[in-house]
Amino acid sequence: MIKFALGIRQFLAGFAVLWTCFLLNSLPVQAAETIRDVIENTPVASFYPEADEWESLGNGQPIYVAKKQNKSIGYAFLNTDFVGAVGYSGKPIVVLIALDTDGSIVNAKLVHHAEPIILSGIPEQKIIDFIEGYKGTDILTVAREKGGEPPPVDIVSGATVTVMVIDDSIKRASVRVAKLLGLAGLKPDDPTTRVQRSLILKDETVYDWDTLVGNGAVRRLHLSLGDINKAFEEQGNPKAIAKPEKGDPQETYIDLYVASLAIPEVARSLLGDNEYRNYQKRLKEGQSAFLVMGLGQYSFRGSGYVRGGIFDRFQVVQDGETVRFIDRFYKNIGRVEADNAPDLKEVGLFYTPPDTVFEPADPWQLQLLVQRAIGALEKVFIAFDVSYQLPDAYVKVEAPTVVAQPAVSVRSREEVEAANALWQRIWMQKLPEIGILVGAIALLTIVFFVQNQIVRRTILTDRFRIAFLLFTLFWIGFYAQAQLSVVNVLVFANALLTDFQWQFFLMEPLIFILWCSVAVSLLFWGRGAFCGWLCPFGALQELLNKVARRIGIKQITVPWWLHERLWPIKYLAFLGLLGISVYSLHLAETLSEIEPFRTSIVLRFMRGWPYLLFVFSLLAAGLFIERFYCRYLCPLGAALAIPGKLAMFNWLKRYRNCGDPCQKCAQDCMVQAIDPQGNINPNECLYCLNCQQLYYDKDVCPVVIHALAKARKSEPKADATAADKDSEYRRPRRLNQPRSYE
Repeated sequence: MIKFALGIRQFLAGFAVLWTCFLLNSLPVQAAETIRDVIENTPVASFYPEADEWESLGNGQPIYVAKKQNKSIGYAFLNTDFVGAVGYSGKPIVVLIALDTDGSIVNAKLVHHAEPIILSGIPEQKIIDFIEGYKGTDILTVAREKGGEPPPVDIVSGATVTVMVIDDSIKRASVRVAKLLGLAGLKPDDPTTRVQRSLILKDETVYDWDTLVGNGAVRRLHLSLGDINKAFEEQGNPKAIAKPEKGDPQETYIDLYVASLAIPEVARSLLGDNEYRNYQKRLKEGQSAFLVMGLGQYSFRGSGYVRGGIFDRFQVVQDGETVRFIDRFYKNIGRVEADNAPDLKEVGLFYTPPDTVFEPADPWQLQLLVQRAIGALEKVFIAFDVSYQLPDAYVKVEAPTVVAQPAVSVRSREEVEAANALWQRIWMQKLPEIGILVGAIALLTIVFFVQNQIVRRTILTDRFRIAFLLFTLFWIGFYAQAQLSVVNVLVFANALLTDFQWQFFLMEPLIFILWCSVAVSLLFWGRGAFCGWLCPFGALQELLNKVARRIGIKQITVPWWLHERLWPIKYLAFLGLLGISVYSLHLAETLSEIEPFRTSIVLRFMRGWPYLLFVFSLLAAGLFIERFYCRYLCPLGAALAIPGKLAMFNWLKRYRNCGDPCQKCAQDCMVQAIDPQGNINPNECLYCLNCQQLYYDKDVCPVVIHALAKARKSEPKADATAADKDSEYRRPRRLNQPRSYE
């Protein structure tokens, strides 16, 4: 026994060393927060090989100059010092940008980010390479594009919004610095020549569709298949040219309409009286709103998504500033109420996010980004503009006036969290998968409710369990990628402490449905319903262990005294991650790699060797100690066990002699959730129903054997339920509560 305990200790010590090495490989380096800190850690020769030193520009500007024999040959600055660059994490993506004196980007370097792109299996190196692709970009060209053109380099598939935020901030910050320094012939905006425009608010007339289009209150962009194919041909990308849109060149690709709702009578004409009243209640002071409408085979809303709900197929550009729209400030409108309006397939009401600076009286452009996939991981984009200006009847123009303005103007950015399309559309697209998952959960629920009848059929129960575990592993896990994670718990906890939005969680319907089922099952069956049946990694462990048993691998029984002292590890891991997440969600997400789910299930083992070594070590341990990871290390299991204490029902039956003297169930429990006294610990029970099978087994359970023999003396046809019916044998007691001994 002592040798065994020492062996377990050595295994855990080795595991701890492996985990520590893994963390050292994974932990992010804390980024410097100021340009001074960054410059001190960036050799000038790495950006300007011929330069001698960095020197501060002075005048309070966060810009450093690269000097060569006291001559300025370039400039360096952080994008976040001049524009907002808030990403999915809600924190800025910091990029160091270097410009030469001619106004070209010499280089760009990722300094710090809190984007959990690794959750999608995207190597950070791809983002680094993307940023370095801006080398040689001409700022004068970017300024003419008003910062709205797609990136000059390939977008990273799976991180569309992240790289669009990076692209937007690099270009706008570079243009602002170039204007400030007078590079490439650019000059700061002259406030003395600025024309002042203000709105003339009218709410007198309701117009029909033709009038609104005719006076310019509604603007249109019509693109045919031929237009799209021609545009990609002119762009010159051979891969894009090789994949033209199929069909009649005259067929409509998209017929897009847009209107500003800044004028009450335009808004009321398009929305109708009822929706207009709702719009007035929703609109906050300082917000602007737009109605975007379209039909055709290309959706301006998009069909894919990234967590967070940013629409990445269109944006509004005004004075070089880009406004993107997020799902929290979107409403689907069934139809346009203006008379004679066409039957439009998509009608969306979009509000600008808080703190967005937008002047509805000034001209602006709606930019439609048309994408074409050129490979499994590559897309190219072309932008089409719809220029918009309110009709003259609604705008008052005044002579230029001098407006005091700081040298550098930083607009607040919308909270960019991830991308593309509203959660309702996602649910509609995933209806088949939703139906399958809901059906599987419903079937499992029925089995749990009629478990007393099911478990009496041992072969049926065993086959059902194996089939369900295979479904969980291959369909829920590998196919649907619906593996729950402790990261979901951490994000939910952080959302409760900050700006909680249900839409954020609705963006992934299968994950949302699973979490709803977990919330309900905790009240009925504790953590076991999920951990024992619906967790893909748990299913993988159990199925591998069954194979190991079949081929004769000897199983290790952990001594009870050691077993119950290893339980707390997973609770400490969860509480540690929860505490760290309050300080840094990104750091907590990195440390959550203690979960092997991402490597094994989400990325299907396609990852670097440190991750694979960690996962295979856990699976190897599970060949000898069934569900090793679930027993001792899983922080998600711990997170579910804590509220699982609220379980209101006692479904698992026990006999008075369970544990004293019979130990059969305790010996057969796959996770040793039954103590030597026969009590079931609901915090550890995975609800496999094996103990309930034994409860009715007339060939294995001593209590049933004795009760059946006794009952058949008076009733020869008595069945295996005799013990369950006889109060002498069955004494109900609550789970995890000590019983009295006689």
